[in-house]
Amino acid sequence: MSANAHPVQLLYKNLSSVIYSRQEPLLLTLATLLCRGHLLIEDAPGLGKTTLARALSKSLQLDFRRLQCTPDLMPSDVTGISVYNSEEHKFHFMPGPVFTNILLADEINRATPRTQSALLEAMAEGTVSMDRETHKLPDVFLVIATQNPVEFSGTYPLPEAQLDRFFMRISMGYPSLEQEAQILLTQQSGHPLDKLSSIMNQEQLQLLQQQCEKVTLNASLVEYICAVVAATRKHPKIKMGASPRGSLALMRASRAMALLTGKKAVTPSIIQRLLEPVLAHRLLFKDMALNDPANRAEFWKSLLADIPVPDFAQPGA
Repeated sequence: MSANAHPVQLLYKNLSSVIYSRQEPLLLTLATLLCRGHLLIEDAPGLGKTTLARALSKSLQLDFRRLQCTPDLMPSDVTGISVYNSEEHKFHFMPGPVFTNILLADEINRATPRTQSALLEAMAEGTVSMDRETHKLPDVFLVIATQNPVEFSGTYPLPEAQLDRFFMRISMGYPSLEQEAQILLTQQSGHPLDKLSSIMNQEQLQLLQQQCEKVTLNASLVEYICAVVAATRKHPKIKMGASPRGSLALMRASRAMALLTGKKAVTPSIIQRLLEPVLAHRLLFKDMALNDPANRAEFWKSLLADIPVPDFAQPGA
């Protein structure tokens, strides 16, 4: 990759130097970051979720905190607590781990609903309310939550309201034989994360986030996004379709993915590529078989079949 490569390409290269995975999960993680969203990773243990979060924070010179979710975790363990100072005769707010740039909420579905909901305001509003005071979170704030998709004992499934707060839901997936061999080779003497260098700082990241909002999006593609999301609300296999929040997420993610893949404008193929990570967790399916990601590929094809694709050429796309 040349020295003149775009900053997002350099960032992707930096992450891929320690995360040996398919290209798609890394691109989707970066798209979530560029869109100021939050990420839910649903995967088996040991596939690099924590390493991904740490590599991201180190690459961007951001603060990172890890929160291990357990049934006895209290809301104050997430947001913080007010402590009484007897000398000053007043309470002082002690910020919790949510006051960081990147928060890894590991095994979020092991926390009780009350503790899960403590993250709702932080994720949606970027604030924490405590004792009639509102405390603002950092301008760059990303929650990366993980959960095991096959282990249900002692867990509390995330309610629809909280699932909808996540910009995307992804899966890292198992590495290929060659990738797994590379993992072993690079960790024979230490971890490659220890040698990872930073690519940009917080100010440069915020400039990229602003640049993402300027990617060309044709009006007909806006209508296409709306038509796709509206189709989820009347599909016979869906009990509850996506809301306008889903439409907005799909629009923003499409712009970010165009930037990440070196395109100057959003294309229909980019929108179609993002349906699963952006919309699937926002839907309630009547057909229980569709709760399995492996069964949803044909569903998306059927959903798109009756929606006309805009027919136009976008320069530079």
